[in-house]
Formats: sequence, C-alpha cells, structure tokens
Amino acid sequence: MSESNSKNNASFGYKKVTETEKVSLVNGVFTSVTKKYDLMNDFMSFGTHRLWKKYFLLCSNIKKGQRVLDLAAGTGDVTKLISESVGPKGYVVSCDINYSMLHQGRDNLIDKGILENVSYVQSDAQELSFKENSFDHVTMAFGLRNTANISKALDSIYKTLKPGGSLQVLEFSKAEKIIEKPYEIFLNNFVPFLGKHIAKDEGSYRYLAESITMHPSQEELIELMMKSKFKKCKYNNISLGVVSIHKGYKL
Repeated sequence: MSESNSKNNASFGYKKVTETEKVSLVNGVFTSVTKKYDLMNDFMSFGTHRLWKKYFLLCSNIKKGQRVLDLAAGTGDVTKLISESVGPKGYVVSCDINYSMLHQGRDNLIDKGILENVSYVQSDAQELSFKENSFDHVTMAFGLRNTANISKALDSIYKTLKPGGSLQVLEFSKAEKIIEKPYEIFLNNFVPFLGKHIAKDEGSYRYLAESITMHPSQEELIELMMKSKFKKCKYNNISLGVVSIHKGYKL
C-alpha cells in the first residue's frame, strides 16, 4: 500500500479515513442507494437537479460529432443529454466506479432508446485507463466530492483530454451567506430524514450530506484544478451557490 493510501488523509463525511477505505465505503453507499437514487434526488432538490443538469449541458459547448467522457455517470441523466448533443456521429462514454449505478444507468438509457453512441466503462476517476488525448470534453456531475483524492482525479482527467478540450464539473458547493444557516440545517437534518423514511437508509444519506459540507469551496477547487495544469479555470454559482459549475481547459 502506498504511503498516501495508508494515512487517514481522506474524508468519509466527517470521518477521516484512508483513501483505500473511502473508495470501499463510498462504493457501499452507492450500491445501497441505487434503486431509489433518482427518486431521492427529486425529493432532496424538489426536482431542481434536472434543471441544473440541463443548464450544465448548455454551458458545456459540446458539439455534434465530438467524443465525451461522462464521469460519475450514475443513473445516466447527464449521459442521456450528452448523447443527444453529440448526435449519431459523436460518442459518449458513461463511466462510473460503482457497478450497480452504471448498470442502472445503462438500463435507463436502453429504456429510452439510446443505444448507438454510448458505451459503458466501470472505472475509478483517479485511475482512468483511456489513452491520452482521447476526449473533446470530460463532464462530471455530483461525483467529484466522492473521489478519495480530488487532485489525483483531476490529474487523471487531464491526461484523457485532447489539447483544447475542457473539463466541466457540476457539484454541490458553499452556499452564499444569505442562505448558509438554513441550508446547513437542511443538509444535517432534512436530508438524513428523507434517507431514513424514503430510501430506508439514513446512514448513506447522512454521509452524502456530510460530504457536501466537507467538499472544497469554489475558490479552493479552482486552485486544485490549476495545480493539475488546467487553464482558464472559472466557476459559476447556481441557486445561490448551493451548486456550482467549474470549468477548465487543457491548452
């Protein structure tokens, strides 16, 4: 085991764990929540997550015929939108570390008739096996905070991008002051409550709420992206900073 993996330098919610432990624990969370994941997202965001994802794609500048890697693809919401954007001459790889989520996403897209321009790969974002300079864009929605080491994931993503390609991340962020306190109450109380009574899994949703609190701020994530060689890095707050879109380029 490497030195970085043997030290408690990762966060599983508020708990400090090794990177190896976090990978295993997060995998367990998403295996547990797969079946009710979309339903819970609708309840927790009051359906707003669907609008966030559509806006995310509008900001991506993805064009017909391009190759796109969708990381933490989960149940396939963003992959579906990308598939429609790149068209039949384009291609999207739906990638997730968790088999249950990836399998659910594949089933969802097949049910919607999306078959021709999507492939599915189970992989850790920190250890992507794609050839260098493979993709025009990499997208990641609500997954970066679940990686064991964000910097390793960013380094791995950078290698897969073609020169001129972009990474775009949609993630929960630090809410603006005006809603900071009520949002904190929402995360620490309402989200676990919903997890307990709807998904029958309070523990997993308590982790997901805590992981939002522990995720780097918008400015801190910009710094991490720049350290991983991304250029022209910027972010855009949505819903008063509850979520943000971060973007950077390989130049």
